[in-house]
Amino acid sequence: MNHRSLAFRLAVWYALLLSATFALVGTGMLLGLGQYLRSSLADSLQRRSTQVEQILAQAPAGVSDAAIAEAINSRVAPEFNNRFVRVTRLPASLVYRSGTPADRSFDALAVPALAPRSAPFRGIVQGGTAGHIQRLVLSATPMATASGRYLIELGSSLDSIEALQERLMRLLEMLLPALVICAAPAGYWLVNRALSPVDRLSQMAAQMSVQNLEARLPVVPSGDALQRLSIALNHLLTRLRDSVLSSRRFLADASHELRTPLTVIKGELQEINEHPKVPGEARDRIGSVLEEVARLEHLVAGLLVLSRLDAGEVQRECVDVDLAALATSTADQMRLLAEDRGVQLQSPVLPPVIVRGDRARLKQLIVNLLDNAIRCTPRGGVVTLQSVTAESRNVLEVRDTGMGIPPEALPHVFDRFFRVDAARSREDGGAGLGLSIVKSICIAHGAEIEVDTALGKGSCFRVKFPSIPAGPRLRLRDPGS
Repeated sequence: MNHRSLAFRLAVWYALLLSATFALVGTGMLLGLGQYLRSSLADSLQRRSTQVEQILAQAPAGVSDAAIAEAINSRVAPEFNNRFVRVTRLPASLVYRSGTPADRSFDALAVPALAPRSAPFRGIVQGGTAGHIQRLVLSATPMATASGRYLIELGSSLDSIEALQERLMRLLEMLLPALVICAAPAGYWLVNRALSPVDRLSQMAAQMSVQNLEARLPVVPSGDALQRLSIALNHLLTRLRDSVLSSRRFLADASHELRTPLTVIKGELQEINEHPKVPGEARDRIGSVLEEVARLEHLVAGLLVLSRLDAGEVQRECVDVDLAALATSTADQMRLLAEDRGVQLQSPVLPPVIVRGDRARLKQLIVNLLDNAIRCTPRGGVVTLQSVTAESRNVLEVRDTGMGIPPEALPHVFDRFFRVDAARSREDGGAGLGLSIVKSICIAHGAEIEVDTALGKGSCFRVKFPSIPAGPRLRLRDPGS
């Protein structure tokens, strides 16, 4: 799992947000429940207090304490209802005090007495022993009747409310980690599902190339920014296609138009150079111009090949070709060039290796690789050409013992007009298009090309052709045809 990916970060934020929301909701629910229970308890105490007030208001003057106690026990029943009731005749004469409640939630004798007061009061009081502290909600209401002035105190224990809050707290403490554990993978799955259209766009974009200019990204019908992005990128691809096609037409037209004037210039110069009245110094200059014309012809021919490859010419000429036989015959034709440069060209005889493609372009690929290897190998060096089948793929290797390629130049060896050693390449007539043509031919055939190199030890260009699927083969071309 990539911890720096957008999906992981969104999943983490989702889990944190959900956990924070759950914590806030749980805290609010806990506080709200406590407030609601205390409010309900206060309302209940208020009703009981009203009942006691009615009892005292209806009592005649000179009523006995026993009569008041009996009336409170019969109408309020504080022990049965787990309530505390205490009536005091002011200033400090106790008239009635309830006993131990049925649930034994508090000790009535340990409830501290409130000082005489002239206004109603409600609050929380604590009492009890050192081993058991009891907390009660207590309300005190002073009143004057015909039988005297009284202070009515009613209370109830908070143990049940606090116990319920504690159980709820423990439940939330267990649910929060479980929620985080479930929310993290669920959020990661939801984010990946939401980003799946973006993945499809990325995969489709990765398959696009200049050989497939009509390909377009799938439009996600989501009605949001993703759909607008898909449409905008497709419009951009359309504009890029038009620009590339315009550049290809210009390159092809310019290359084709340049061939005729160059041929005419070359012919005229050769005719002038062969005239007997031309002095020796002028003849040397004309020869130098002819060399430059030859370079221009080579450059124009390379540009024309690249324009045809970009136009997909190879796709119309695909046949089954014996790569081993084609490599052997091409090496025989290049052997004279290798001997002129003092380079030994080795091409061992190998079993047939069948690939599918354009035989002329495949031969051009081999010629360019051999020409590059021979030019980069000093006298006494060795260039080896072989074709093998490895890992279910057909592989063509051209290995030399030349100077190698510097690491900083390696990423650019297939760029157009790039030359590792510009001075040497110009002396040899190179224009920096040979390996670019090789790369374009590989792309047109669905092949991969890689380079292994070491300075002072040489280089190895390895072309991996895709295997031919099972089924009827195309017509096999004769390598010598």
